[in-house]
Amino acid sequence: MLIRNVRPWGQESSDVRIDGDRIAAVTAHDPTRAPQDGDVDGRGRLLLPSFSDVHVHLDSTRLGLPFREHTGAPGVWGMMLNDRANWRGGERPHPEVVAGTLERMIAHGTTRVRSYAQVDVDCRLEKFDAVMAAKERFAHQADVQVMTFPQAGILREAGTIELLEESLKQGSDVMGGIDPSQLDRDPARHLDIVFGLAEKYQVEVDIHLHEPGALGVFSTELVLERTRALGMQGKVTMSHAYDLGSLGESTSRRLIDEFSELDVAMATVAPAAAGQLSLIDLVESGVRVGLGEDGQRDYWSPYGNGDMLDRTWQLAFTRGFRRDDHIELALAVATMGGASIMSRTSPRPTGIGDRPGTAPGGRADLVLVDGETPTSAVMDRGTDRTVIHDGRVVADGLRVLVG
Repeated sequence: MLIRNVRPWGQESSDVRIDGDRIAAVTAHDPTRAPQDGDVDGRGRLLLPSFSDVHVHLDSTRLGLPFREHTGAPGVWGMMLNDRANWRGGERPHPEVVAGTLERMIAHGTTRVRSYAQVDVDCRLEKFDAVMAAKERFAHQADVQVMTFPQAGILREAGTIELLEESLKQGSDVMGGIDPSQLDRDPARHLDIVFGLAEKYQVEVDIHLHEPGALGVFSTELVLERTRALGMQGKVTMSHAYDLGSLGESTSRRLIDEFSELDVAMATVAPAAAGQLSLIDLVESGVRVGLGEDGQRDYWSPYGNGDMLDRTWQLAFTRGFRRDDHIELALAVATMGGASIMSRTSPRPTGIGDRPGTAPGGRADLVLVDGETPTSAVMDRGTDRTVIHDGRVVADGLRVLVG
């Protein structure tokens, strides 16, 4: 397949040849070349790596359902109880809404997804099964990793551990943990279970951390200790962790250096929080950083629409980015940064000027989008998009193609 007349990362007009699932060559656009069957007309659009949403809760989505008043109470436990009280009452069957949300994400340019799947004594494996079914349904359009996730904690309700282990037996890709100090109030035992199950089933770990200030740093240090002791370098992600930078420069620098040393990744959802570790410092220190939408118009929050280009705008805005190269860094994090969390063999952005993902030899997971420059694409978020996964066009004009 030849993608004709596109501008990789906003550079000169090029023709990009795809061989199987790889980018074979990138050459100057030849307007005299006759189009062949199967070629893609770029029409001068931007060519970017496809998006990677590495922190999304497909299990609780309400995208496609009528908008509803937000009824959640403050805090993780209060929000979780609100979800429990309402999720079964959706206007369409839950598995249908989950699959519809994933389809919408693919249509907008996301072909790599790491989704949480809540497992607890209320929903048991029902939400997990719905996410796994969506993964299977769109297996040819996107790579999906499913994380078994104890949204209600691990220790608060009897029977949770057994359900988590059953989901791992059924094929979960990642073992999740959440606020080991604040929610379960026994961080050592919580993390022993998380890392023990991950080691037993040979999966990665993703810790969902909302804890503030010194408490969040304390829990993070326990995660880092276990990562080092168990030899799990490159297999651990800290998600949210939006207050780790609030204790001053020396603590921030120490944490970033340890993340780099142990290859602990970070997934952000671009919150408007003042205490975050510097995105630029993380990337330039070699830390894999990815972006996610978090919830999508669910029982936790009315935000989220399935479009990672919107969330890229939010990342740039909340980080105070104005320079083009900084905004393009946000775009690199939203694409290849997340890809490197899902697969350590994927190239990652290594600095402000690094733009991976469209060079020969790279995987042909790409999105064509209208825009003058990458920065303008983030600002305008156009809808003229063509999505390519593993060298095949899987969506065009915000519609997923069947087959």
